[in-house]
Amino acid sequence: MTAHPAETVHGALRDEAREESWWLPDPDGFAACALSSSAHTVAEARQFTRATLKGWRVCADAAEDTALVVSELVSNALRYGSPAADERTPGTPLRFCPAWLALTRQDSAVLCAVSDAGTTTPVVTPQDPLAESGRGLHIVDQLSVEWGWTSPDTSGKTVWATVPVRG
Repeated sequence: MTAHPAETVHGALRDEAREESWWLPDPDGFAACALSSSAHTVAEARQFTRATLKGWRVCADAAEDTALVVSELVSNALRYGSPAADERTPGTPLRFCPAWLALTRQDSAVLCAVSDAGTTTPVVTPQDPLAESGRGLHIVDQLSVEWGWTSPDTSGKTVWATVPVRG
């Protein structure tokens, strides 16, 4: 994998982590990384999550559930975390707003939080088995103990989920 321009917010350099990717899992229970607008961002966020949870010795099944929740939160941030065309000043280009992923170990759970510059809150759409999209927050709801978001302000919002883990 090519090096990612983002640095983690917290964590010690380890040779094996540096060789594999741009993430740096932290054994103290907190890790964060910047998210880009790359087509690979969701996959990189899943890899960051799996590697971090492996470093925290979380069982593989729980790590996969957490990676899936992170995928959905990051996908929503990429899709909805940027001001819509009708909300921006005329003549300014549509841009990807900076977004962050943070993971925090809490006893028997991991708190996953994705912050973006969007001001719209998540909307759970009615389930439609034939729809091509709209299942993400249903997945988050099923795999997490609880989830929600901070009240949007001028800097955006954070959508979070607490996923139970063992190990």
